Amino acid sequence: MPTASEPSLPTTPEGVSTDDTKNASFTKSESATVPLTIPSHKHSVAHAFSPIVTIASDTNTTTTSSITASQGTPRDLIDTTFKVKEKINIRKASIHPGDEGYDLIDPVCDPKHPHRIQFSDISSAAYSIRDGINRIPCMKAHQLSTWLGVDLYLKKEYLQVTGSFKERGARFALLRLTKEQAAAGAIAASAGNHALALAYHGQQLGIPITVIMPIFAPLMKVSCCKGYGATVIQHGHDIQDAKEFGFHYAREKGMTYINGFDHPDVVAGQGTIGLEILEEVNKLDAVIVPVGGGGLIAGVALAIKTLRPEVEVIGVESETCPSFSNALFNSGLAVHPENSLADGLAVPTVGVNAVYMAKGNVDRIVTVCEESIALAILRCLEMEKSVVEGAGAVGLAALISNKLPHLKGKRVVNILSGGNIDSTVLGRTIERGLAVDGRLIKFDVVVSDRPGGIAELATLICKHGGSIKDMFHERAWLAANVFSVRVRVVAETRDHDHADDLLKELEQHYSQISYQDYRPKFVCSGDESP
Repeated sequence: MPTASEPSLPTTPEGVSTDDTKNASFTKSESATVPLTIPSHKHSVAHAFSPIVTIASDTNTTTTSSITASQGTPRDLIDTTFKVKEKINIRKASIHPGDEGYDLIDPVCDPKHPHRIQFSDISSAAYSIRDGINRIPCMKAHQLSTWLGVDLYLKKEYLQVTGSFKERGARFALLRLTKEQAAAGAIAASAGNHALALAYHGQQLGIPITVIMPIFAPLMKVSCCKGYGATVIQHGHDIQDAKEFGFHYAREKGMTYINGFDHPDVVAGQGTIGLEILEEVNKLDAVIVPVGGGGLIAGVALAIKTLRPEVEVIGVESETCPSFSNALFNSGLAVHPENSLADGLAVPTVGVNAVYMAKGNVDRIVTVCEESIALAILRCLEMEKSVVEGAGAVGLAALISNKLPHLKGKRVVNILSGGNIDSTVLGRTIERGLAVDGRLIKFDVVVSDRPGGIAELATLICKHGGSIKDMFHERAWLAANVFSVRVRVVAETRDHDHADDLLKELEQHYSQISYQDYRPKFVCSGDESP
């Protein structure tokens, strides 16, 4: 939490009004016109988009839309372990209408005129969507609480029909469309969960849906969207590319573009999670929220801080794409996302409305590594019998990797935001998690190639409680004598201590043995001494 000496987080940029207006209209132009000022929460915008420009691609930059972040987040509240990417992966955000590379952007997500929803909007959303989404209870995580030393409750949003919290915002945004807009249809760019939510609730409400998905979108999510009757177009290497294509497509087809993490109606819908948490968990100390584009944490933080300002709101994002931290630092750079287990959080530029609304309501942001995400997914499987995707597991990853030690002994709610993970990715993730946990090790050892050499190795591993999972032989490229063979062994062990004991025993029997440091880069919270 901030101290008295730290600068306060600004809530309203200079010159921006938060007054609501009705029936805002927008124009498109090929000239360098300035976007209209729209300090409104009546966001029924359908056919046109206000202008913004993008950098033309060259060898050192990649095309992107600009983002303006408000100033002044205390640096010690944000985990700064992420690294700025190489020049080829960095995008500037200082282009203005009229410059070369001019393009379009959704007017309700205008960097020059961000929107702020009110608590009443979240209350309205809760009433509107009550019959269309599942009310998910906060459940006590008994095993995880004991292991981590935290009184932990889990908000299992992956139990929604489409497997994520996105249904809340998608349904509320669709319900807010006029009859004309609903007839024309809605469109969005999404890596999967927002697309699924729009497709499902569009089908329920009779609204045609088109989704633009990046080419890396999980196959399961693509097929599910088609199954819900949506038109699926795969385009671009990241969300930003898909968004830009979606803006053009929406203008050409006369459809309403619904931003999956920055549309004010979507943010209001996501905020209903905060209301439910406060209704179900008494004496709450903190809420941990996954952060991608920022819509979830913006809505949840507003709901919680309005009713219980003493509750700490903590955001967690993947260190491979720390866009929200970047925006709060007001660095003006957009981070190009890398491949990550938390693919749903791989958003190169966060929502301008989300950042604007989160200022003053979010207490802390931390980033987590891929190893901790894999281990968190494994722990959810084993301890909670829950299948959670990487984006939904980052909150637990922060607790496991000891990024939030001040929460020991406190009552905490962690939002498991989604469970849509490909089965192939899940299989690889389980193995990665087992390796991080010291339960799967790999080593190379040179043994005799005479009869009984391999049997002796297998007997030694078995005697010390290990189990051989895979074994590979190499003879041709071995520098030793022709009567030796290098064996690569993948073995199962109980934990890091057991693995250490097994490897030490093997070192006493074989002079040529090598293995990588298999311990994680972080100190696992649950393994600390009390």
